Amino acid sequence: MRIRSLGVIDDAVVELSPGFTAVTGETGAGKTMVVTSLGLLLGGRADPALVRIGAKSAVVEGRIALRPGATAAIRAEEAGAELDEGALLVSRTVSAEGRSRAFLGGRSVPVGVLAELADELVAVHGQTDQQGLLRPARQREALDRYAGNAVAGPLAKYAEAYRRLRAVAGELEELTTRARERAQEADLLRFGLDEIAAVEPLAGEDTELAAEAGRLGHAEALASAAALAHAALAGNPEDPESVDATTLVAGAHRALDAVRSHDPALAALAERIGEVGILLGDVAGELAGYADDLDADPLRLAAVEERRAALTALTRKYGEDIEAVLAWAQQSAARLTELDGDDDRIGELTAERDGLRGELSVLAQELTDARTEAAARFADAVTAELASLAMPHARVSFAVRQVEDPEGVEVDGRTVAYGPTGADEVELLLAPHPGAPARPIAKGASGGELSRVMLAVEVVFAGTDPVPTYLFDEVDAGVGGRAAVEIGRRLAKLAKSAQVVVVTHLPQVAAFADRQLLVEKTNDGTVTRSGVTVLEGEDRVRELSRMLAGQEDSETARAHAEELLATARAEG
Repeated sequence: MRIRSLGVIDDAVVELSPGFTAVTGETGAGKTMVVTSLGLLLGGRADPALVRIGAKSAVVEGRIALRPGATAAIRAEEAGAELDEGALLVSRTVSAEGRSRAFLGGRSVPVGVLAELADELVAVHGQTDQQGLLRPARQREALDRYAGNAVAGPLAKYAEAYRRLRAVAGELEELTTRARERAQEADLLRFGLDEIAAVEPLAGEDTELAAEAGRLGHAEALASAAALAHAALAGNPEDPESVDATTLVAGAHRALDAVRSHDPALAALAERIGEVGILLGDVAGELAGYADDLDADPLRLAAVEERRAALTALTRKYGEDIEAVLAWAQQSAARLTELDGDDDRIGELTAERDGLRGELSVLAQELTDARTEAAARFADAVTAELASLAMPHARVSFAVRQVEDPEGVEVDGRTVAYGPTGADEVELLLAPHPGAPARPIAKGASGGELSRVMLAVEVVFAGTDPVPTYLFDEVDAGVGGRAAVEIGRRLAKLAKSAQVVVVTHLPQVAAFADRQLLVEKTNDGTVTRSGVTVLEGEDRVRELSRMLAGQEDSETARAHAEELLATARAEG
């Protein structure tokens, strides 16, 4: 991380090791700014009071290495972020006026996106931090992972049955709550289908009847026009002096035909005139037949108009033409069959729902039994860890309980509420000393005790929790001596399966770290780039001596510091 203008830090770079990193320094040197900076990178609240006096804004930038296929990497890419060789670049700016901006993989994002990634990236344990494992849902997840296949098997079956039950219950509710609406819909469909069936329309019938009505309604005009046209083409038998087109064309053809042998061009014209004569004769014949066949029956016209009126009544309600009306009828018949089958479907769904609820009851009971057994083992293991962390009389337990619900499933002879993960509410409880009631760990422990409880939980839970990084602040509050050594030893154990960062004032804890960072102020009270250094060799012995005795050059303190380092390395 690079930190600029945050609290006492002017400009500093903090490089954390893959294993166990201890951050040390004098009181007030800015060690907790490491925790604050990481909190800002993970979507924590932006407090303008954190901005260094005289600066316009505070900036924290971080480069977080991600495991291949990690959920955080997928979520970041969905937000538009680009990964840099498997690492995620995160930046947070807080202005002196209180405005905050967040950047993820080079893309500006809402601060809430950083908060979404927080649970997947870092578990922060300190007095003022909201811990992931303090949430009951996370505690249930932790217990399920600790239980392993004993919970994973029935939970997978339960989740599938629960998903199917939700789908069945949703469809059943839709069918039953909308029964009146569906009955009304069915009645309307039946009325429409009966109306169409009574008329029995045929495809294209409306178009054909429109044409027939046009002919019948204008029969006299059509007959008169056909007669006049026939007379013009073939002549009027009542007027021998009349001139008709057929006679004229025949005369033209005879004139040319007489001389056609003398000129091929004129012969071709004669051929064409002959074709015209044939065509005129055909048209004249059809006109004569049209006039003879034309029906001017007023009764037929009335029948056609009545039929058209019936078809128009259908197209007014069910479609723009008869084809659309017939399509509506086909679709409505299928829908009516579906609606008429609702009663049968309701019976089938009800039976399936009841069967699934019975199956969920069995699986929920399996989950409760498996969680109860695992909870006892988990609690005993955490309690044993606490005995070595200066909390010898503390006892941790899990409350695995259910809530009564008459609409729920049966577990342990009771009808209880259930959800996508079973019927159990899981909560981690702490009794800090004999006689004290067991209370939720968020309420039953002080800040230092809470951090130690979380450390004990994480050590027991090591290897099953997907969070890759743990940050402990004040985990060693109120302890010293042998208990402090045990804290360091357990942090080192946790660091074998995850990255661990600890802000500490205890040399017994710092000695177990793979890397020790020293935070120092300059003479003007600020921490600059050179103020965060990696301690190695003699420098590390000197800092541990200062932490032990307040004197860097004390021979006794140096000997003790070297002994601590030797002990830690021997156990590593």
